[in-house]
Amino acid sequence: MNPLHSSRKMRTPRLLVLGATLAAASLLAGCANDSASGSVYTYDQAQREQVVRTGTVQSVRQVVIEQRGTSGVGAVAGGVLGGAVGSTIGRGGGNLLATVGGAIAGGLLGNAVENQAGRTPGLEITVRLDNGETRVIAQAADTPIAVGQRVRLISGGGPTRVVPM
Repeated sequence: MNPLHSSRKMRTPRLLVLGATLAAASLLAGCANDSASGSVYTYDQAQREQVVRTGTVQSVRQVVIEQRGTSGVGAVAGGVLGGAVGSTIGRGGGNLLATVGGAIAGGLLGNAVENQAGRTPGLEITVRLDNGETRVIAQAADTPIAVGQRVRLISGGGPTRVVPM
């Protein structure tokens, strides 16, 4: 067997694995989203008229805001990366076992990372509006809100936000 031919055979799968890993990581990074924030507007929400109501915060409770479902990209990227790392271990049957084991372990770890990345610390804020109505809004805990604080509820064309006055 020609050593150059053998070397080329080994490089092609590794290049494919590297390319797939980079593509999956880019896709996962593109999925990051902070839409639960009281301070983040999507492009479609910008420059749109919204309704503002004022009120006083009655209670604040810490919650976790969880992204609905997972895309599976974390498991795929982790599996590809784990398989690539595993393929560098051993020879013959041992190499196959290390590759499969690395892919499984990487997939599990990647899925766990994606699940954790989809969780945001949040606040459940109960507001008594000036008209006497009570509203509860959950949003990211990126803006300090305290009981007794005067706030604005901004809504229309998207999520309702609670922001300090």
